[in-house]
Amino acid sequence: MTEAKAPILFRNTMRITDGHLEGYKSAIRKAVDFATEHGPQLMVEVFIDEDRMECTSFQLYADSDAVLRHWELADPYIQGVMEHCVVQDFEVFGNPDDRVRSGLGPNVKFTPHLTGFHRLGGSS
Repeated sequence: MTEAKAPILFRNTMRITDGHLEGYKSAIRKAVDFATEHGPQLMVEVFIDEDRMECTSFQLYADSDAVLRHWELADPYIQGVMEHCVVQDFEVFGNPDDRVRSGLGPNVKFTPHLTGFHRLGGSS
């Protein structure tokens, strides 16, 4: 069973390509700046471990429609980030609909939403 209007949280862990750290940082900052101005996400946070050349991002969406809108708007920025890394692990927490599930590919782990709340405020 899927919930049409339940929150969806993405956790994306990326391995940064050797020699691409500065390019990656620049591309991810551009992508987040764009999402801040135009994206439907409720939250985007990016964490980087330079020693391990690994980055983890979290994105919170209100529902599947918001995920689809993000993909529609941000594809050029996503492609720019992907020039500097490979996805190591991708997890989805929540109950996205079939449109989102089919767009994510076969190696994504899904964990269904049970209950919760969030208080979003301030900025980083």
